Amino acid sequence: MTETQIPIYTLLAEYGVTRALRNGEVSSPLLRLEYADYQPSNLGFKAFVREAAFQAGELAIVTFLMAKARGAPLVLMPAPISGRFQHHCIAYNAENRLLLPQDLAGKRIGVRAYTQTTGVWVRGILQNEYGVDLDNVTWVCFEGAHVEDYAEPPNVARGEPGQKLVNMLLDGSLDAAMLGSNMPDDPRLKTVIPDPHEAAKAWYERTGVIPLNHVFVVRDDLSKDRPDVVRELYRMLKESKSKAGLKGFDTRPYGVDANRKTLETIIHYSRQQGLIDRMEVDELFDDVTRALD
Repeated sequence: MTETQIPIYTLLAEYGVTRALRNGEVSSPLLRLEYADYQPSNLGFKAFVREAAFQAGELAIVTFLMAKARGAPLVLMPAPISGRFQHHCIAYNAENRLLLPQDLAGKRIGVRAYTQTTGVWVRGILQNEYGVDLDNVTWVCFEGAHVEDYAEPPNVARGEPGQKLVNMLLDGSLDAAMLGSNMPDDPRLKTVIPDPHEAAKAWYERTGVIPLNHVFVVRDDLSKDRPDVVRELYRMLKESKSKAGLKGFDTRPYGVDANRKTLETIIHYSRQQGLIDRMEVDELFDDVTRALD
């Protein structure tokens, strides 16, 4: 650390791709990252989008889109923090019945929050790939949106505080639930979408879409006043990712063009589900972040 380094107040958890940043292995003579103390990082999302409390950091892509649509002073960097295919993230209890996408009409499906990014991806896939009428499902949720000025649709119901999605699946109070990375190794739980990994592979081969989860954003005043700092942040993120030693298929590609189809799709899904109004991919960036590659 030197006296000339610019402090950047940052919301960013430690993942494989950010570990080298968090432990100081990747550093810069231009800036130093001062990390906000939120564990997990999504506890800081509300402060980020409502108060612009951080100069830079991670947000769930749907949270960012909703905030941007409502005028939050944030711009996207083409530097995904996390991404994964989502077809496997909705489960049901096979002890009760067989449940396929075409069987979801009239059912109760649990999801942490209606605006949760995993939920938006999965609902979009169900609607656009399997013809599910999202309005004909009761979505049982437990948290509200991170952004202000958002009203949930009338087919959203609130679960009781402290309830667990897995337990509700097993006791029959939910027909299906979005579990994602919280899917337990339980033989009773099966995925609503059959052969989800093959389905995701075929979907990607047809669409070129890699579902993003968390993305990196900066406050627009930082980008306007110090574009050199924003470019340096991008370099540091890129270097930290390279040090993670990732192998195989890259679910976090860098660059605007590499993410354009994905961003077009999540914008489309978010509009279909009433989360945002009209929005174009290029509006998510400014002249500085759009030029990063």
